[in-house]
Amino acid sequence: MGKKVLVLGVGAQGSTVAQRLDEEPNVDEIICADCDPKAVEGLVGTLTKARAASVDASDTDSIREVARGADLIVNALPLIFGRNVLDAALAENACYQDFAAAEGMFTGSLDDDWVKGIQYMYSEYGPKFRSAGKLAVVGTGSAPGLICAATRIAVRDLDRCDTIFNIVYEGVESKRFQPFWWSPVTALNDMSEDAFACIDGKIVRTPAFGLPVYRKYDYLDGEVKCVEHAHDEPVYMGLNAEKFFKGARNIYFKYGGVGVGFAEPLYRAGLLSKTEEDFNGSKIIPFDFVLKHIPPAPKFKEEIGAILDEGLLADTGCMVVEAYGQKAGKDVRVETHVFAPGMADSFARAGITSEMYITGQGGFLFTKLFVNDRYEQTGLITSDMLTDAEIDYYFAKAAELDITLDTKIFEL
Repeated sequence: MGKKVLVLGVGAQGSTVAQRLDEEPNVDEIICADCDPKAVEGLVGTLTKARAASVDASDTDSIREVARGADLIVNALPLIFGRNVLDAALAENACYQDFAAAEGMFTGSLDDDWVKGIQYMYSEYGPKFRSAGKLAVVGTGSAPGLICAATRIAVRDLDRCDTIFNIVYEGVESKRFQPFWWSPVTALNDMSEDAFACIDGKIVRTPAFGLPVYRKYDYLDGEVKCVEHAHDEPVYMGLNAEKFFKGARNIYFKYGGVGVGFAEPLYRAGLLSKTEEDFNGSKIIPFDFVLKHIPPAPKFKEEIGAILDEGLLADTGCMVVEAYGQKAGKDVRVETHVFAPGMADSFARAGITSEMYITGQGGFLFTKLFVNDRYEQTGLITSDMLTDAEIDYYFAKAAELDITLDTKIFEL
């Protein structure tokens, strides 16, 4: 008997997962649920196995009602609803997947409790899902998600790991003013907060836009700058360093590109501050004022097509894992490069942006493991904690979507 899957939230990630699930022979029914009936009906109208539902994600009972009988709940809702959906999955005896819900456990915002939120999920929800014989997988987009699995590939070639860099550079630039290809509010929040890194074995806060690194890869146009960026990966991997990352003591997430180039001067000028201030007799919050003037990320085919018709100034980027350590008594650097369709190619294939492609497809591949019974474990894990067999299956299927890896080892 085929699987029944509930997809909560039909934005870019949720809709991509639903579309891919519609092609899966092991899936009989897809429930697409959101608080926006127009968005749900628009998606369901393009699918053959799906039905629409309305949900109030602030109410666990509302989630439970649409989740009845589901084998898996895919949570593509905002972070603040993470705990409600986890609780509903347990109550309905379903497996669970999300794209990044950890910090919503306590406050729904990025602060010092983020690390505690992840630890809480491991210690409190892990045993509950394990006792039920179910699995919850957290952080399953492109970053975190795909890049976490790629990091596991990189450290396979080491006997011992010292330092890991997760590097993401988004260099897509259009003639139209479009600084962000994903949620501007999330991007600016992540950029303006202190980031996380694991340094000398301890998870610490690092300065926004701080600790820059410069990289030059063959397929990029010259040297690029990447900076600290508040992301899950150093926290996940820092907590799991000994078991999954060959004892790495230093783990960083570095981000660069058009969005960083746009946001950093705003931050330096104080325009990403969330402290209310007086301006000519009016009270304003600089962050909110700036956000009001930034266009949302395009998500509909017509919008994306219009931007492409106007022309791109650049269509480049990279996702790279650098792992430094020892192999056979020698100091080495392992580079694992992730390659995926660019903006023009993603649009030609699926009518979506390259950001939507790698994040949505990267997330769907974790779902594919669920619906094809390829997970070997129960409990609650983050996306860096897959087994080797699960990782191999993930990247075998990723290659079918033209998401591929290239790993090289350099002696130091």
